[in-house]
Amino acid sequence: MAGRLLVVGTPIGNLGDLTPRAVDALRSADLVVAEDTRMARRLLAHLGAKRPIVSYNDHSPETRTSELLDRLAGGATLAFTTDAGMPAVSDPGARLVEVARAAGASVEVLPGPSAVTAAVAAAGVDSLGFLFGGFLPSRPDSARGVALRRLLDASGSAGMPLVLFEAPHRMEALLAALQREVPDGRVAVCRELTKLHEEVLVGTPAEVRAVGFDPRGEFTLVISRIPRREPAFAVDLSALGDAAGRAGLSPRTVVELLRAAGVPRRDAYRVAQTSAAVSDD
Repeated sequence: MAGRLLVVGTPIGNLGDLTPRAVDALRSADLVVAEDTRMARRLLAHLGAKRPIVSYNDHSPETRTSELLDRLAGGATLAFTTDAGMPAVSDPGARLVEVARAAGASVEVLPGPSAVTAAVAAAGVDSLGFLFGGFLPSRPDSARGVALRRLLDASGSAGMPLVLFEAPHRMEALLAALQREVPDGRVAVCRELTKLHEEVLVGTPAEVRAVGFDPRGEFTLVISRIPRREPAFAVDLSALGDAAGRAGLSPRTVVELLRAAGVPRRDAYRVAQTSAAVSDD
């Protein structure tokens, strides 16, 4: 396949951080593939460039992937961008990269600004590495709690800080959870990195909550000084389904119990089906 897929990192706030390679790619690509076409148009307008744009995100139909593969097969150069930062890093793009490479297209990454590494640098944490957890599940609260504890367990075991993204309206709840889970931990709350109102607050979860922060903008957290914790108990879902069936629990009850424990919906329904089969036997 003669085409090229350019995975283009774009600024996380300050347009002055756009790299020369990214500028060249966006100005010369046959097609700009964007998470949000409106954001891409603004970026191109800033560059004084006019290129055709098509959307591609987690909600795009499979036909859109096929269309892009056809363009690559024809030798086109596609520049793929997300709203900010690197595509495929807590953003859409991994699927497109995977199928393009599998089809034989050339995949080139043009590195750019990253909220993850910017936050780690701003936090001032002395560590050989870090664990990146991205966004916690948006709901239910039980699933968020389970995901957070698992990440804290892994981070504590590795002796490395944990980096998370969070939406503004969930920041207070996350800090409250961190106050319960790691009250003596150190949290760097980085808001609006590289933007006009950039702000970094550092302290224990309780101290950061007491100081308060503007609940608007993009948030990246760096959590360190996490004590080593015992690994989370692993549940054998198949055995659980068998036990639920023998106990005569209805599939609906099984799903409700597992969802409350933070088990993903798909796995909960799979266990419920297993329990129903055992009950019928």
